[in-house]
Amino acid sequence: MVYFVATPIGNLGEITYRAVETLGSVSAIFCEDTRHSKILLDRYGISKPTYSYHKFNETKQLPGVLAYCKRGEDVAVISDAGMPCINDPGNVLVNALKKEGIPYTVISGASAFVNAFVLSGYTPPFTYYGFLPPKKADRDRLLDGSVGVAIFYVSVHDIAENMSYLLDRLGDRECCLVKELTKTHEQVRFCKLSDAIEDDKGEFVLVVNRTETENPLCNLSVREHLDYYIKDGMSKSDAVKAVARDRNVPKNEIYKQTI
Repeated sequence: MVYFVATPIGNLGEITYRAVETLGSVSAIFCEDTRHSKILLDRYGISKPTYSYHKFNETKQLPGVLAYCKRGEDVAVISDAGMPCINDPGNVLVNALKKEGIPYTVISGASAFVNAFVLSGYTPPFTYYGFLPPKKADRDRLLDGSVGVAIFYVSVHDIAENMSYLLDRLGDRECCLVKELTKTHEQVRFCKLSDAIEDDKGEFVLVVNRTETENPLCNLSVREHLDYYIKDGMSKSDAVKAVARDRNVPKNEIYKQTI
């Protein structure tokens, strides 16, 4: 059996009894960073063989994981923080286990985007995107047609650029910016995408509220809304995008209603 075990996203006390029991019972633990994981394992008196298992060696390490399983031994997979497979290694292994018919399961626990969504107070549905792709075309394709609250992971080095892109793509939406989750100095900031964020370290969870409908243009019919932008000098294509953004609906829906 392979156990995909969620680990604390900040406070080391936030780990389930079942997770500690599982990590103490397996034959080996595959870690995103063995040095980082040692801190957690030492905290709970867990002494097991550990092996590096990260995004750059996932495929290379597969035979090692499968060898344990084929000998009838249990192993655990953990990331540095949170749930494996959620912007962390694990998906490659899950698919290999499916192919080989080897049993696996998940030991529940923390995931940063879930905590951030709860802290935001926004209303479902939501879509979790992880980190935005580097290229604008890939970003546009990712966001096209999706609705509801949008949740992103953002590095401090990208926060200004990412928020600027989302401002242009989604309008000046209210958002919840979170970092240091579950730690003593947990930070939750409510702001707008147009706000300047002054910070010099860490990673954020950015929760964007796309469900707002405060724009008075949304009181118009879709046709009137579209005509407003076209009369203001926009091409029909750009006007459709603007109306879709204002109303938080896929642009194809605007095309359907205005053909």
